[in-house]
Amino acid sequence: MLFYKFQRRIMIRNTRWKYPFMPTFRLATLGCKVNQYETQYVREGLMLLGYEPAKAGEPADLCFVNTCTVTNEGDLKSRKAIRKFGRQNPNAEIIVAGCYASRSPEDLATLPNVAEVIQDKADLPDFLRRRGLLAPPDGIESFGPRQRAYVKVQDGCRQYCTYCIIPTVRPVLRSRPIEAVLRELDSLLENGCREIVLTGIHLGHYGKDIEDSSVNLDRLVERLVEQDASVDFRLRLSSLEAVEVSDRLLELMRDHPDRICPHLHLSMQSGSDSVLERMGRRWPRGRFIEHCLRAKELLNRPAMTTDIIVGFPGETEAEFLETCDAAREVGFSKIHIFRFSPRDGTPAAEMSDQIEPSVKQDRAKRLAVLEEELRHEYFEQLVGGHVQVLIERTLRDRPGYVAGTSDRYATVVLPGGMQDVGRLVNVEVVRRESDRLLGER
Repeated sequence: MLFYKFQRRIMIRNTRWKYPFMPTFRLATLGCKVNQYETQYVREGLMLLGYEPAKAGEPADLCFVNTCTVTNEGDLKSRKAIRKFGRQNPNAEIIVAGCYASRSPEDLATLPNVAEVIQDKADLPDFLRRRGLLAPPDGIESFGPRQRAYVKVQDGCRQYCTYCIIPTVRPVLRSRPIEAVLRELDSLLENGCREIVLTGIHLGHYGKDIEDSSVNLDRLVERLVEQDASVDFRLRLSSLEAVEVSDRLLELMRDHPDRICPHLHLSMQSGSDSVLERMGRRWPRGRFIEHCLRAKELLNRPAMTTDIIVGFPGETEAEFLETCDAAREVGFSKIHIFRFSPRDGTPAAEMSDQIEPSVKQDRAKRLAVLEEELRHEYFEQLVGGHVQVLIERTLRDRPGYVAGTSDRYATVVLPGGMQDVGRLVNVEVVRRESDRLLGER
């Protein structure tokens, strides 16, 4: 840490010799939590080099766009962001990274003002070295003004679902050393973060690329729980496959309810075995539900959230209703609903029996009605019980009250003021108010 601060002073001195004013930057992030983490890494690296965020209305000297390619729309939004930076910052160098940069570097290199395309996220430290940073950091120290920080611990996916382009652009599995994650945790806590969200391209594959077979997600979580910290904090796990949730992980969650959020985001995608087979998913509906019910058995009223795609090629009404029945059986508290969008370069885009947009829209609406019903049922289960809340903001429309995210991934409103923002507090749930909970300390 002291070395980085000393290096920052040297770089600022050198930068001032090169520029009459401090150079400035702008950042744009599209896509997932991993992208948000990596953009924060670039932000901190640029600031070590002496760059400062550009002020509103003023052009920047350097622009960084972290792209997404998970859908065709992601490509479109990425190109729009690059062109917008070019128009608003006509003399800026534009650096492009992300999954779209990995898939189509030549196309992006032709866009106005693009000075460099970083095809592999593993090259971000080398990008900073080329700018003059002698020893790029191995992690981040903060997440801006936010109290919740995404921490990337893993990269790469080899699951090759038929609808997904990501294994094509991020096929290499990489897991960060546990000690590096622990150091990053200490820095984030020191700078005010109180919730650490562990994330990766395929989080459940953490450790698969490491020779030591004892290094896996269970062990990482165990070490993080054991970390002696001077402040309260909690961990949350991002998306996992249901079969990757081991009994050991559930035991850690059960035994440390104040340290690990009782919330699992388990990606179902469909509740129909025939659709799951066409999707190239590895596990059938029955096994998915079995693992979900096992988690509900071992944990105290855990929040179960998921992703579901409606309108996959060939999906019949009966298959859609199977998905709805599976969602009811699990009792999800939140469902992220996606209408299938053909992704160029994936097998599903070439399948026959593509579903009409009107049918996709209808099924998405019907599933949204079910999702709201299930969410309200789950929230009612929490009334009268206790939840842990990270207070994140005051409420302008409700003076004397604050709002935050509970360990069970529900928004909670409770009496409080600005002095409470950033604190973890234990709250009794008084009642449900539409899509949020009212609590008292």
